[in-house]
Amino acid sequence: MKILIRNGRVVDPASGRDERADVAVASGRILTIGQVSADFDAQRVIDATGCIVAPGLVDLAARLREPGHEHEGMLESELAAAAAGGVTSLVCPPDTDPALDEPGLVDMLKFRARKLSRCRLFPLGALTRGLKGEVLTEMAELTESGCVGFSQAEVPIMDTLVMQRALMYAATYGYTVWLRPQDGYLGKGVAASGPVATRLGLSGVPVAAETIALHTIFELVRSTGARVHLCRLSSAAGVELVRQAKAQGLPVTADVSINSLHLTDVDIGYFNSAMRLNPPLRRQADRDALRRGLADGTIDALVSDHTPVDADAKTLPFGEAEPGATGLELLLSLTLKWGQEQGLSLADSLARITAKPVQVLGESLGSLAQTAGQLVEGGVADLCVFDPEAIWQVTPGALRSQGKHTPFDFATSGTALPGRVKATLVAGTVAYQAD
Repeated sequence: MKILIRNGRVVDPASGRDERADVAVASGRILTIGQVSADFDAQRVIDATGCIVAPGLVDLAARLREPGHEHEGMLESELAAAAAGGVTSLVCPPDTDPALDEPGLVDMLKFRARKLSRCRLFPLGALTRGLKGEVLTEMAELTESGCVGFSQAEVPIMDTLVMQRALMYAATYGYTVWLRPQDGYLGKGVAASGPVATRLGLSGVPVAAETIALHTIFELVRSTGARVHLCRLSSAAGVELVRQAKAQGLPVTADVSINSLHLTDVDIGYFNSAMRLNPPLRRQADRDALRRGLADGTIDALVSDHTPVDADAKTLPFGEAEPGATGLELLLSLTLKWGQEQGLSLADSLARITAKPVQVLGESLGSLAQTAGQLVEGGVADLCVFDPEAIWQVTPGALRSQGKHTPFDFATSGTALPGRVKATLVAGTVAYQAD
């Protein structure tokens, strides 16, 4: 289909492009940016007056809940939420049921996602069979099926020897291992250790749970040469360790969740289960360090950490409630909010959810690696058109995700968010357009 996006402000963080221009799309590719030929016969015209035309967002952490947790989310509902949030590519962790430890499961998931044509899906394969931390999976076969890396999701590997062998194997074949740094013994609490957890009588997760895991990971990276992506840093100490590791030349990247970037443990209030999250919300000093680390490049990308949870699992006492929150539709708005508060340019803010995540994925994207996350003539037509001046209130009815629980629900947070997606294109097809 030939599509013309007219009168928008084209912002591409990867190239530095920021100009008023029309964008012509044909055969799934960007044909022209700027002056469109008069003989371009558009079958569909999108009026982007007053809007930003940006690369489609790339989210490095979004659980789709299928297979195994369809009562909390399904591919159809969650990919629809992704499109409504301007997300054109997402990475899903392997903690489905069963875990993504067999090529057939990965093939099935990718096939179903392609049929829906709402968003590009890049699965992470399980690092160990059943995520049990004992036997390594067949990484080569999983890679052939489309896995872009290997992860334990929220399940730490207790046996350091197994971790070493996994990193050695990954290094041999150039695979990336995605790890959330959390010690398996110290990380069993439900809130961040500190005055708030103590006052509420909640079991705590100390900062040491993250830093001990980071020290272990960095020593193994030094000895194996493996490339590691650190998922969802949560502490100031963790940010500093990553900064030091990068200064030493270790092949590591990192991301942070929109929740940790905007909230603190004080927001738990009186046992608000919407704030039951992994990693747990930490103190203001930690949040501020995360915000600075994302701004200065120590942290590479910002993620939604989309984890839809059903009502029954959230309407429980805080310590028993299932951790997680809906985030795909909030990623753009919370990125803009962070950028505004940090005094960053629009392009700098958008880079953390477009070009930077693509750099993390690197060659695992295959043929998409050259043009994903950017706007270039001849490149893939994954685009997000949004109104940066629009203000909206997050309510359950406004979310397309099957999961309706978010810490940013206007009814409890009172926070209105900037930026509203008007249209999303995936491979030149309109995956979403606002009414």
